[in-house]
Amino acid sequence: MDCVFCNIVAGKIPSKKVYENETAVAFLDINPRNPGHTLVIPKKHYQTILDMPDDEAGRLFEVVKKVAVAAKKGTEAEGISIVQSNGPAAGQIVPHVHFHVIPRFRNEGPIGLESVLPNKRMDETTMDKIAESIKSGFVQQKESGEVENTEESKEDEEINFDF
Repeated sequence: MDCVFCNIVAGKIPSKKVYENETAVAFLDINPRNPGHTLVIPKKHYQTILDMPDDEAGRLFEVVKKVAVAAKKGTEAEGISIVQSNGPAAGQIVPHVHFHVIPRFRNEGPIGLESVLPNKRMDETTMDKIAESIKSGFVQQKESGEVENTEESKEDEEINFDF
């Protein structure tokens, strides 16, 4: 596998590491949005967070929090944005789990969800169907955290998510 982040972990590609432990590494992004923009990755390759065992995902997020605290203090930022995407449709470019920890300053203006996706108005019936479809996803999970094939377990009623 030729994963740029795996190559960073292996020391084949140089990086500006700011933190490392037995399971994760944090380094400065080479295309920073702001000074201190840091990527936090697991050392073990997982394409998305959905592929990670729960305990490893939890340990990774502990590192994300430590890095966020250090980046905020170190850059004297007024806030921190934490961004994580899964799959190309969500904007994931490198197919290795990673969190962006980005120091933020008031003079930049907001960059919340409103700047990423517009609001989509939905009626109560649609909201109820979506809530139920998500709840059914919890039922379909095995104790190990793996998600069963939802195609085989779908109810007869199709839910249309066209916005």
